[in-house]
Amino acid sequence: MHSKPKVTFKYINKLAIPALIAGIAEPLLSITDTAIVGNIKVNPTEALAAVGIAGSFLSAIIWILAQTRSAISAIIAQYFGAKRLEEIQSLPAQIITINVGLSTILYVVTIVFVEFIFKKYNAEGLILNYSVSYYKIRALGLPLTLFIFSVFGVFRGLQNTFWPMVISITGMLLNIALDFLLVFGIEGYIPAMHIEGAAYASVISQAVMAIMALYLFFKKTPFRLKFQLPFNREIKRLLVVSLNLFIRALSLNIAIYFANSYATAYGNNYIAAHTIAFQIWLFFAFFIDGYSSVGNIVSGRLLGEKDYKNLWNLSIDLSKYAVVIAFILALLCFVFYVPIGNAFSQEVEVLDSFYSIFWIVLLMQPLNALAFVFDGLFKGLAEAVTLRNTLLVATFLGFVPVLIIGDYYGLKLYAIWIAFTVWMFLRTIILVIVFRKKYLVDKL
Repeated sequence: MHSKPKVTFKYINKLAIPALIAGIAEPLLSITDTAIVGNIKVNPTEALAAVGIAGSFLSAIIWILAQTRSAISAIIAQYFGAKRLEEIQSLPAQIITINVGLSTILYVVTIVFVEFIFKKYNAEGLILNYSVSYYKIRALGLPLTLFIFSVFGVFRGLQNTFWPMVISITGMLLNIALDFLLVFGIEGYIPAMHIEGAAYASVISQAVMAIMALYLFFKKTPFRLKFQLPFNREIKRLLVVSLNLFIRALSLNIAIYFANSYATAYGNNYIAAHTIAFQIWLFFAFFIDGYSSVGNIVSGRLLGEKDYKNLWNLSIDLSKYAVVIAFILALLCFVFYVPIGNAFSQEVEVLDSFYSIFWIVLLMQPLNALAFVFDGLFKGLAEAVTLRNTLLVATFLGFVPVLIIGDYYGLKLYAIWIAFTVWMFLRTIILVIVFRKKYLVDKL
């Protein structure tokens, strides 16, 4: 029998700090790829644009499929809170098998149509060639990534963020080292592999992370990885939650697709600048996700315990912590505004475009912090329908119309980032209103 942990500042940070470190590992990898590729000697602008396009599409697939991580985390947390884990012994193996199978099928399908897909992003010529080359290698790691994310979901449900942190740090450090080694090469020993080197670095590090995740799953969880029938009674709820989160993630990625497509159409310098800005935006998102993850992890447990008072207090505490962190990160970026751009590119036109909109990325961060915290809370509560509907409204009634209007008036990158700001505002305000109505009025 496990004791019932109190939701104190210390307890929140015990979960949040490892989750934060694990969370920033992924965007740090992307930022490293972006910075290294942006500083190669041969066609750096085209290479940077290609990594942005291919990486964006791959992230879209991963984010859509990885929603099962939140679903399995929520369900395991609820059973953990209710002290009934033995009832879902077969569930993790079943959902991991489904995840890996789906990602393998998607890998095969996308490889067949990869050139057609990137043409839809307005990629052509050298950028198209680089995008296809990078994706064909990088996508090999797709099933590995989905396996890792599924295992992370199990650990989160068990209120454990330490082992995902260890796996993520290992993968990040290995990937960064391999990036330098394979992209630039070692004269006389290892040939410089350009953007293909960055792709191979990611796949190798993902393989190492998958091996670690498999080992720790056996050693540190009460579950086993043996697929068996019949399906657990919770598999239907898990798949329904996942399906709604799939739709949510799909609408999220439609916004990102439009942003990349429009930026590519504006020209090479614009998509390169947008790639830099978006990678920094993602870094902030994953950094703040440390506290969002606590909402995901703890809200499910509190729901299982029917502890609505602490659930409300948790939302207040997480919001305060996340907003403070967002302010600090934004302030640091304002202080180092110019050096940050120089770290990613030496191309004057790319930097001019980047600096012109970077301030918008920074000003929206406190708003993003609130949106991500309430995203995490609703995921932990398995309220996927609310999350789905929120993203549909924010994307199709917010982001897309604002982008089209801004493009019509020739705002270019300004149109994209103003649209992102409206998008995040709608996501925040809808979730805050629904949460307040449901868990403050009815339950206290």
